[in-house]
Amino acid sequence: MDRRSSAPRQRPGSRTALVPADRLQGWVDRFVASHGPVGEDLDDGGVLLRAADGASALLKPPWPADGRPGRGTTEVARMASLAAQERGLGLLLVRKGGYALAAAGGSAILASKSGNRFLDAKATAEHAARIFNDHRVEYIVPGGDRALVDQVLAQPLLGAIAGRTRLAFLDVQAPKASVLAKCAADACAVRITVTDPPA
Repeated sequence: MDRRSSAPRQRPGSRTALVPADRLQGWVDRFVASHGPVGEDLDDGGVLLRAADGASALLKPPWPADGRPGRGTTEVARMASLAAQERGLGLLLVRKGGYALAAAGGSAILASKSGNRFLDAKATAEHAARIFNDHRVEYIVPGGDRALVDQVLAQPLLGAIAGRTRLAFLDVQAPKASVLAKCAADACAVRITVTDPPA
C-alpha cells in the first residue's frame, strides 16, 4: 500500500504557506481581516476556509491524527493543537551530490548525519538505518530528489521504517546539515494553500 502523502496541487492564483502551530490562529485572523468573514468546512483531512470575497484557504495538518486528535472548540484550534504535538520524524533529504538525514522529535533535531559526495543509496540507507533505529520515527519526511529518495527507502536495511507514512515532500536543493533544522520545522508546520478571490 502506498502510504505517501501527496502535496496539494497548485492552481493558478494560489500559493502555499507553511505556518507554525503557535502562529496559526494569528494567520487565520489576518486572513479574515483581509477577506471578510469565513465559513469552515472539513475537506479531505484539512479545513477549508471560504471568505466573503471568494478567497479560500485550505489548511492541512502536518501529519494525520492517528488516534491523537487535537483539542479545541473550533476546527482551526484543533488543527493548531494537532500540529503542536511532538511526533517522531525521520528526515531523508537526498540528491545526487549529497544527503542529510536526521531523527527529530517535532522540530528538534536529535541525531543527524550528512555527506556531500555522489549519492550511494546503500551507504545512505546504512546511515539512515543507524540513526532512525535509535529513535522513535513515526513518519518519514522526504526531500530533494523523489527518485533517489525511493531508491534509498527501497534498500533492505531500512525494512519496516520504509513503510512508515511519508509526510509532504520538501523542496530541498542542497541537502546538508545546515538545512535540517529548517526542514524539521517545515515538516511540523500547517500547510496552507491560499486561492485568491475571482478577478
